[in-house]
Parts: sequence; structure tokens; C-alpha cells
Amino acid sequence: MGVLFITVVGFATMLLWNCLIPELFHGPVINFWQALGLMLLGKLLFGWHNHHDKFGRGREWKARLKDRMANMTPEEQDKMREHLRNRCRTGFGAWKRDDWHRDPEQPKNEEKESH
Repeated sequence: MGVLFITVVGFATMLLWNCLIPELFHGPVINFWQALGLMLLGKLLFGWHNHHDKFGRGREWKARLKDRMANMTPEEQDKMREHLRNRCRTGFGAWKRDDWHRDPEQPKNEEKESH
């Protein structure tokens, strides 16, 4: 069954690659063995983890967030919701943990007074 699965996935990869990549990106046409090599390369680069584990972590994250929100005051919950809305708008790379505790009325880059 494993050999059959690898063969089918290899041919599917080759077929998809040859239908899409040459026309879209002017890339090369590949054969079956090159398709298997690409699959192996993908596994080496992106890992051998179980895909079902990702879904479990997603539920755990939601449960932790729900528990955290339950222990907050309504004002803190509103502040957290606003922060999450802003985080999703600006992208995850722009988010800093210190922003949660910052007063929204206060400018982000305030200069400290030196004496």
C-alpha cells in the first residue's frame, strides 16, 4: 500500500507541476523521479510532522484564549479584542507583546526625558 501511495502521489505531483509551472512561471517539465525528489525535498525542508497535530494545537490555543478572556474584566476583554483586531489587520510580524499593556491614548514611540 505504501509503494502504491508514493507512486500515485509522485504521478500526481508530476502531473500538477507539468500542467502549472511551465505555463505560469516558464519552469521546466519534470519526470516521475524528479517529482519524487521534489516531494522528498519538501519533507526535508518542512518536516515530517503529523498534520492532524496542527488541528489539535489550534483548538488548544482557542481554549487557552477563552480561559484567559474568562479571567479578565470587561475592560480588559475589550482591550484584548481591539488588540487582536489590530494584530490581524497589520499582520503578525508587526505585533509586540508590550502593546497589550500600553495605553492606547499614549503614543507608541514616546521619548524619555533625560535629566
